[in-house]
Amino acid sequence: MRISVQRAGDNLRVRMRWDVNRRRWLITEIALGLLTVIGAVVGVWAAFAPQAWYRSFPGFGMHWVSMDGPYNHHLAVDVGAYFLGLAAVSGAALYYGDSLLARVAGLGWAVFGVIHLVYHASHMPADMSSGSYVLMLISVVLLPVLGLTAILAAPRERVKLRDPEPMTFRLPQRRNR
Repeated sequence: MRISVQRAGDNLRVRMRWDVNRRRWLITEIALGLLTVIGAVVGVWAAFAPQAWYRSFPGFGMHWVSMDGPYNHHLAVDVGAYFLGLAAVSGAALYYGDSLLARVAGLGWAVFGVIHLVYHASHMPADMSSGSYVLMLISVVLLPVLGLTAILAAPRERVKLRDPEPMTFRLPQRRNR
C-alpha cells in the first residue's frame, strides 16, 4: 500500500493506494472484453441464425464457413452455443474482476483457439483466395493470443482492489501571540 500526504490549506489530505499492477489489470480487461464481444457476436449469430452464419461468416462479402463443407444445422448451432458459453465465462471474469476467473476464461479460449488454429492452418478450402486465407489465419490466431494474454497478464491478487476514499484531517489552528 502506498500512502501520500498533502497539505490542503488548513487540512491534511491522506490518500492510500493499493500496490497492484493496474497495467496488468487493464491488459487483462481488454483481452477479456474483446473475447466477450467476439464470443457473443459469433455465438448469437451461429446459434440463432445458423444458416445465415454458415452462408456469410465473417461477413464483408467473405464466406469462410460455407467454403469448408456442406451445411449442418446441428454443428452450426453447437458452434454458436460454444462461443456463447465462452463469452459468458469471459464476461463473468470481466464483471467480477477476479484474476482466477480471468485465467480460467483465458485457458478455455486458448485451448479452443489453438485447436481451431491448427485445423485452419492445415486446411485451406479449395475455393478460398490466398488473401482471404491469410485474413482468416490472422483472425484465427487472435483467439489463442487473447486467451494467453488473459492467462499471463492476470495479476496475482484475486480481486481488483479499489482504493479507499481519501481522508482529510483538520490541522489545529496556530494562535499568534
